[in-house]
Amino acid sequence: MGIKQHKPYTPTRRFTKLSDFSELTTSKPFKPLTFGKNKINGRNNKGRITVRRRGAGVKRLYRFIDFARDKWNILGVIETIEYDPNRTSRISLVKYVDGERRYILTPEDIKVGDVIKAGDEIALKPGNCTYLKNIPDGTVIHNIEIIPGRNKGQMVRSAGTGATIKAKEGNYVFIELPSKEIRRFNINCKATIGVISNGDHQNITLGKAGRSRYLGRRPKVRGVAMNAHDHPHGGGRGKQKGYKMPVSYSGVPAKGKKTRKKKKYSDQWIVRRKKK
Repeated sequence: MGIKQHKPYTPTRRFTKLSDFSELTTSKPFKPLTFGKNKINGRNNKGRITVRRRGAGVKRLYRFIDFARDKWNILGVIETIEYDPNRTSRISLVKYVDGERRYILTPEDIKVGDVIKAGDEIALKPGNCTYLKNIPDGTVIHNIEIIPGRNKGQMVRSAGTGATIKAKEGNYVFIELPSKEIRRFNINCKATIGVISNGDHQNITLGKAGRSRYLGRRPKVRGVAMNAHDHPHGGGRGKQKGYKMPVSYSGVPAKGKKTRKKKKYSDQWIVRRKKK
């Protein structure tokens, strides 16, 4: 797992840095766990663009990932480590002793042939899953459940991320997330041991506009380059040096204004806000 830099035989190649994919063991997904992914292209159910600068891109198959990890107390063996175009981390195909196969997020330091388990009594090694009450302080975890038993793992699922268990108090566990925010979780929430794989994802440089288009990202045009009826910054004769209050396309202040809505359920679990 590393970054590959090409010889600069074109101006584009000079700055391109891509993954070498050396950790992958197969190039084809397990067909029964995939389905064709329709493109939304930033449009709502009326066909109107609600998210700008999205569209086109390479055709993809979606892989079903087992975020719930509900194969309890059943041993599984890592069969393959694969690339997933729909997420930043790698995924692994696990074959359980009952014959069922499922995809999971690949943690660091895991390889083909390793045995993993989700259950009450597990070894503290990457890929194993259990309740937070069973995991000692200082352990790095990922794929954390928010509401015990009701939903699947929802937090800390990006490449190279991991959260740290800081302390336990009563029915709650205090966890420091990758953003340095500290949040309370119920001790009966599930989490998986280890750091998510592909930590070098943050060092990738696409190198050219075309590679962004493969990913479905369209060009971004500055507001000052538009006409007045297209953007609040548009119009005028000659270049504008700045605005008293820069705003977004829809008129919302763009620098420093807090736009997060209060989330009654979520906010009560935050102990320390994330640091900028």
